[in-house]
Amino acid sequence: MKKIGIIYGPLKGDTEKVAFKIASEMGKENVELLPVKETTEEDIKRLDKIIFGVATIGKDTWDSDHKNTDWDDFLPKLRKMDLTGKTVAMFGLGDNITYATLFVDALGVLGKEVMKIGAKLVGHVSTEGYEFKDSKAIIDGKFIGLPVNEDYESHLTDERVKNWVAKLRPEFGLYQ
Repeated sequence: MKKIGIIYGPLKGDTEKVAFKIASEMGKENVELLPVKETTEEDIKRLDKIIFGVATIGKDTWDSDHKNTDWDDFLPKLRKMDLTGKTVAMFGLGDNITYATLFVDALGVLGKEVMKIGAKLVGHVSTEGYEFKDSKAIIDGKFIGLPVNEDYESHLTDERVKNWVAKLRPEFGLYQ
C-alpha cells in the first residue's frame, strides 16, 4: 500500500503538532509526513491519498511585516497541478474566540482550490460542537475538513482527531 501523505505547515507549532497526532492515530507506518515548505510537485504526483494541514493566520500576523507563509509559496504551485484521481482530506487550525468571523478560513480557501484541480475531498465535519460566527470552510452546512482550535479547545483535539481519522480510514483504505 502506498503511504498517505500528510502535508502540513507551518513548522514548529500547533499545525505540526496536530499533523503528528493524525499520523499517530493513522499508524505511522501508513503515513509520510511532509512539511509543505519541502513538498515538491513530484511528491504530489506519487501520492494518491493526501491530508493537507493549514493554519489560519490571525489579523495581527496579516498586519505584520512577516506575511509570507509556507502555504503562500506552495499554493500557486499547487494551483497548476492536477489532483484528478487523488483522495484528499484536510485539517485546519483556527481560533474561534478571537477570530470568530474568520474561523478556519484558510481551510476553506485551500479546500476550494483543491476541489478546482480535481481532488475528491473527504473528511467533512459537522459544525455541531463548534461555536463561531462565520467560516469560509463551510460547504453544504459542514466544514470541509477537521477544524482544530489549539488556543482555546486543545482539550478537545485528541477526541476530534480520533473521530475524524476513524471516518477517513475506509476512504484511505485503512481498515482496523
